[in-house]
Amino acid sequence: STGGQPGSEPPPIEQWLSGAVFWIIIVFTVVAVLETLKLDTVSGPLNSFLDTILGFLPSVFGAAILLGIAWLIGTIVKMIVVRTLNALNLDQRLGEQVGDGGTSQFSLAQTIGNALYYLIFLLFLPSVLETLGLQGTLDPVLTMLGEIWGIVPNIGAAIAIGAIGWFIAQLVQRLVTSFLTAAGTNQIGERFGLSSSGGRSLAGIIGTIVYVLILIPVATAALNALQIQAISGPSIAMLSQVTNTIPKLFAAAGILAVFYVIGQFVNDLLTNVLTDLGFNNLFNWLGFSASAPSTTDETTDETAESDTPQNPLTSRTPSELAGLLVLIGIMIAGIVAATDVLQIPALTDIVGGVGFIGARVLSGLVVLAIGLFLANFAFNLITGSGARQSNILAQVARIAIIAFSLALGLQQMGIAPDIVNLAFGLLLGAIAVAIALAFGLGGRDVAGEQVREWLDSFKK
Repeated sequence: STGGQPGSEPPPIEQWLSGAVFWIIIVFTVVAVLETLKLDTVSGPLNSFLDTILGFLPSVFGAAILLGIAWLIGTIVKMIVVRTLNALNLDQRLGEQVGDGGTSQFSLAQTIGNALYYLIFLLFLPSVLETLGLQGTLDPVLTMLGEIWGIVPNIGAAIAIGAIGWFIAQLVQRLVTSFLTAAGTNQIGERFGLSSSGGRSLAGIIGTIVYVLILIPVATAALNALQIQAISGPSIAMLSQVTNTIPKLFAAAGILAVFYVIGQFVNDLLTNVLTDLGFNNLFNWLGFSASAPSTTDETTDETAESDTPQNPLTSRTPSELAGLLVLIGIMIAGIVAATDVLQIPALTDIVGGVGFIGARVLSGLVVLAIGLFLANFAFNLITGSGARQSNILAQVARIAIIAFSLALGLQQMGIAPDIVNLAFGLLLGAIAVAIALAFGLGGRDVAGEQVREWLDSFKK
């Protein structure tokens, strides 16, 4: 077999040799004919040409012998290497690691065998060129081979470091994953939606992280062993940045975990306290109490609820919603602290801006909720007094309080405060003008009588 790819056709050496011998015999015949005819002027150059060819034949035969030896050694080395690697199931193990199940057409054993096959030919190339007397071509080849031989030890060291590091990373990953699985870490991950059946177990994720953390210094050491500054320089700089960022990532993750635990504790505590205080009646206090479903539609409603998935937010009580909002606020504070640890100013500014806007919106909603509560309280208080036209007065009071609280809430949210102030001022002015006009038109007769009395007294 040759070092080419499977299925490639070998060069037609037999045809080349037979063609060369044929034309040499033809030239000899032509020279003999010319000498017989005593045409020395024509036969002289042909004799010189034949002398050159005959003088060069020993060099050609020597080069051919060297190439034959190179082919024999290369074929034997390739066969031994390929069979050894196939016996070790190298391709199958590599396929299991990359996850292709061994279905890939790429064969690492054949690639290594072909590389060694052509490397042996490359080693014999200077001797072949020297035998042929091609000194002008030999010098650049020797220079190239010198550079290659200077790099080969570095490449071998880098490959050895990478292989050993990869083996250690694989071993440590399996040990860590097995230990964490036995310790029940996956049960903790299931609380965060990491299912073992889906291939995303918490133990597997931690094992992969450990695997990557081991490979990063291994890759750095392998690149240093290459001693090729054009390749290793930028790569090592990038890996150094990644290595320097890893402690910050762990610190940020720890901060988020601590804030999450604190937020969950405060969430549960606040939910229980507000539930005991009757905070679940908040919607009734704000006047949003829902009417009870009719008994005739009870069966239909139950069927619809069983068929339609409920929104987790609408199924929560006001106490649970308040606890959830507190949890979100604590997590936003944790995210701000985590981004500050990461030392990414742009990300810190974005998270801080989102937290500030969220706080303003939440405070505006609180103001609006207080206004709704006061509006309903005033409405119930006025209607319960039993005064004349109490319903109209109660509605006016409720609308006024809601409008005032809406203006305050929008201003607190920072939604176009100038426009809100102008609209609220115009609304109050319109109400004042309407009241003045109503009072003036309604009291026109009384005012006329009073003016007449003043005129009569003035005349007397």
